[in-house]
Amino acid sequence: MCGIAGFLSFREDVRGFADRLTAMQSTLERRGPDQKGQYLDERVGLAHRRLAVIDVENGRQPMTYGRYTIVYNGELYNTAELRYRLRECGQTFYTTSDTEVVLKAYIEWQGDCLYMLNGIFAFAIWDSYRKRLFLARDRMGVKPLFYSCKNGIFTFGSEIKTLLASGFVKPVIDTNGVAELMLIGPGRSGGSGVFRDIEEVKPGYCLEISEDGLLTKRYWKLLDAPHNESAGETAEHVRYLVTDSIKRQLVSDVPIGTFLSGGLDSSIISSVASREINNLKTFSVTYKDQKEHFKAGKFQPTTDDDYIGIMQKYIGADCKVVTLDTPALVEGLFEAVEARDLPGMADVDSSLLQFCKEIKKDVTVALSGECADEIFGGYPWYRDKEIRERYGFPWAQTTDYRAGFISDEFKINAAEYVASKYESTISDTDKMAGISPLESRMKEMMRLNIDWFMQTLLDRKDRMSMYSGLEVRVPFCDHRIVEYLYTVPWEIKEYMGREKGILREAMKDYLPDEVLYRKKSPYPKTHNPSYRDAVSKKLSELLLKKDARIFDIVKKEKLQKLLTDDSLTPWYGQLMTTPQTMAYMLQLECFLRLYNVQIIN
Repeated sequence: MCGIAGFLSFREDVRGFADRLTAMQSTLERRGPDQKGQYLDERVGLAHRRLAVIDVENGRQPMTYGRYTIVYNGELYNTAELRYRLRECGQTFYTTSDTEVVLKAYIEWQGDCLYMLNGIFAFAIWDSYRKRLFLARDRMGVKPLFYSCKNGIFTFGSEIKTLLASGFVKPVIDTNGVAELMLIGPGRSGGSGVFRDIEEVKPGYCLEISEDGLLTKRYWKLLDAPHNESAGETAEHVRYLVTDSIKRQLVSDVPIGTFLSGGLDSSIISSVASREINNLKTFSVTYKDQKEHFKAGKFQPTTDDDYIGIMQKYIGADCKVVTLDTPALVEGLFEAVEARDLPGMADVDSSLLQFCKEIKKDVTVALSGECADEIFGGYPWYRDKEIRERYGFPWAQTTDYRAGFISDEFKINAAEYVASKYESTISDTDKMAGISPLESRMKEMMRLNIDWFMQTLLDRKDRMSMYSGLEVRVPFCDHRIVEYLYTVPWEIKEYMGREKGILREAMKDYLPDEVLYRKKSPYPKTHNPSYRDAVSKKLSELLLKKDARIFDIVKKEKLQKLLTDDSLTPWYGQLMTTPQTMAYMLQLECFLRLYNVQIIN
């Protein structure tokens, strides 16, 4: 994994902007601490920071072959097959890196190469003969790619801070950006960079920039199709896809491990990996005095601690358990803003950031269980009929509550803004004719979760891990699994009446019964009352500051009310209630100051 950056202009010689390219590159040092490189000619500047994982010595970037130069961030999981196919086409190879495979695939097939790539990626390729820059992002949006086109300069980078460092883009937020922060955040609308003039390449999209302008193309979309397999055949098919994806993602020339929460998804990955790697290293997180303060609820019925021990014994792994405490979670809130470039999921972000720092001490690559719930229907809102049939995003049903925080200076129709985002996804959901109302809604639910909730989690995982120079792979995001599960009827997905029932049936030989039948429990958060006390204290201190930037957006009286709010109204799903809302506001203040944000109405 790496960080990429660059700019392009057909109006002026960009060689005069060498210092700006270096400034952009420096923002990516944490993403790529091992190597760096640049390419600069009259029209384009490309920069790269590398976290070396495959062919450490020969995979340096930018990589040039003939008239083509690539900067690439990602991992390709069908490298061997593509290399063989390209050799049959007459291509030759000088490294074992997947970067060269992507470059040669583009040389051979141009943009059509995207249909053949199985992996997570964001890359840019410059054709010096045709004066054309090609950018692409993976189907699921695992790897980030932001861009801006302003005053004749096209700028791109792996992170928002990279574009801001160019000097071509200013840290300005308008009314639309305020709506994103206050009504959608910590999520983001597809393609939004929140800042004015910054956009993100959407998952499954590519761009081509030439003297003729900017051309955007969608190369992948989830499509419905008949499912003619029985439940047993489906389970067998799922088992093959899941195990194949995990095994492919274990390829690494540097130390590798897995996240292990004791939940279904990470346990499956760890179990499969343990059969491929001797003395597998696994990593788990918990919180100080968690058992003492934990309160079981509908969304989080059990703690992870006991199940981690069960899995550790079952697979014989070398397990490292990281225990986090309130001070680190609170201080990490502000470091997490720097990592994400935006306010995020409060302590859900900061805990992962601290966790990744500890993992990096032992390995450079880790596999994690994100995205299984989105595609197998694991979240409570898939199975709760009332929530499922309710209009709007199932994890964000508090638009009026959120809107109440926004300063009256901003004329935003909150309900209309959120509804337009919801409707655009619903209208773009592919469905076969004649399916039942339940199946129709489940297709919509899967698209909503993949396009929105999952993107927030992938943002979080990428930024928190790469901030520590840790590459995290997500096997359940393999597009083959996603495409297949989109066609599987709901009655098979919830096999035997259980959430993710078909996944449990498919992987039953890989897990002990205690874990196989454990009820869904989300990423663990602290239940220690000291956390609310700590964020309340910091919010109280913020309220006393006359120059607090947050008052440019948020009503002061609403922040004051938060301090005594016992309603636990959710800000974003079950993981963000009142303490996390306070933390989100602290992150918002940090964000506005850190990036010296100018707000225009």
